[in-house]
Amino acid sequence: MSLRGALRFGRYAFGPNRFGYCGPPDYKALLEYVALGEADQGLVELARHFDGAYPYLKLIAHANGTDDAFDERVVEAYWVGNDWLRSVGPAQMHEHVGQRFGPRMAKRDLEWLGATLDLERPHHNFHVFQIYRRAGLHGGPGSTVALSAMDSCRTSWGTVRSIEANELVVERHPLVTEAGRLALGPPALKRVLRQLDNLGFVDGAKPGDTVSVHWDWACEVLSPGALSRLERVTARCIGLANKTV
Repeated sequence: MSLRGALRFGRYAFGPNRFGYCGPPDYKALLEYVALGEADQGLVELARHFDGAYPYLKLIAHANGTDDAFDERVVEAYWVGNDWLRSVGPAQMHEHVGQRFGPRMAKRDLEWLGATLDLERPHHNFHVFQIYRRAGLHGGPGSTVALSAMDSCRTSWGTVRSIEANELVVERHPLVTEAGRLALGPPALKRVLRQLDNLGFVDGAKPGDTVSVHWDWACEVLSPGALSRLERVTARCIGLANKTV
């Protein structure tokens, strides 16, 4: 397994893990592995316990002819986006979603989702905007809470405007609803955590840099190419999700 890829996976997995939302309970171990850049088989075993993301990694890896779910190109495809997503065909998406999530969804929701699966890609934001929503967390009396949760859970990005103690102030497009449809709103300032117990993943970030954000945690400084891919795949995921509102 690629230890380099496992480290990059940990950059994104740590955000929800610190709240106990996903993965094993020892979030401090994951923080230390990634912040110190020291990986071994123990990190891989931690990462395999993220049962929300890991099956997607295996799907992307298999479609691209590798057994290494932590190949860095696989990890990047899932969290940020790259050409490896295109190798996952419609039949694979239907099978994967049907087996994993079909039993948890109402028949109507599964049918609605099936209408877009020929075009979907196994990116994290697909999971947030489609699977998460189909679990009944979007719309109705709890819609405000659900929208906030989806906004936190998606892989997003923000431009660093200032650095304050253990936080970054970033300018970021929040997830909003317009006439019942998902959209990205006008940019707004938001505080995101960059360090916990004096450990973080973006210590070199400076004003003007763009960082990826997951559950209000700064994951990594994005290159212009990575930012462009994340913007495109996010727009695609939102557009397809809105076809089945």
